[in-house]
Amino acid sequence: MSNKKPLKGTYCLLIHLKQDSRVTIGKLGEKSFKNGYYVYVGSALNSLETRIRRHLRDDKKLYWHIDYLLACENAEIKDVLFTSGNFKWECTIASEIAEMGVGAKNFGCSDCKCESHLLFFKEYIDSKNSIINALEKLGLKVNYLEDLI
Repeated sequence: MSNKKPLKGTYCLLIHLKQDSRVTIGKLGEKSFKNGYYVYVGSALNSLETRIRRHLRDDKKLYWHIDYLLACENAEIKDVLFTSGNFKWECTIASEIAEMGVGAKNFGCSDCKCESHLLFFKEYIDSKNSIINALEKLGLKVNYLEDLI
């Protein structure tokens, strides 16, 4: 039996949407998403590894806004970056990334006052750099999926 405590933290999913798509997002209804790259910012203060593994699975109940987008056949997670810790950085990181990307109004932020936790970028490198820059600006350690799994 392991005494290892579950890792807590805030994560960023880097998602490629291969073509323009219309997706029904739970109670938000049908939304249009442009072909390109999206950064979704979420937090997991119970088990970061479990939450990220859930997002990477195809077979899951659609619960969060991001679940609906990821269920779209045109969506693919390209990378996962995260920072660990007990503090919920989700809104602060999303706000920093929003300085560089375009938010999908009301997406992923039904439990806060943010405009969006899903940010659009035309290019992969811009989306990835936005995450790295936001975390570094906040003095947070940048971790990658391979560091976790």
